[in-house]
Amino acid sequence: MKISEIKDLLGASVLCGDDHLSKDILSACGSDMMSDVLAYVKNQAVLLTGLVNPQVIRTAVMMDMICIVFVRSKQPSEEMVEFANEHGLAILTTPMRMYEACGKLYSAGLKGNGEVNG
Repeated sequence: MKISEIKDLLGASVLCGDDHLSKDILSACGSDMMSDVLAYVKNQAVLLTGLVNPQVIRTAVMMDMICIVFVRSKQPSEEMVEFANEHGLAILTTPMRMYEACGKLYSAGLKGNGEVNG
């Protein structure tokens, strides 16, 4: 699934990474606990979260994720967006709650950890 498809499915706005919208996303992770994200260990993934702090960006970079979607219309700081942009991440924000956003992506065929390619 392309980041542009995620944007459309979630009615999301792009905060940075317009030039990354054609990148493929292979799986998704939804969590507000960065320790769970660290256990996820998938690249080319999208992280859905309602947590808005710099650690979210650092964790996504460390895990080679390529997109973060902030749910519930959460807005990261300018510094967070700048840091994400410097590291090639696409940042989106959606008014949807995490449950609904994850459900829409799953229903559209984007799988979670352990379900990629199967």
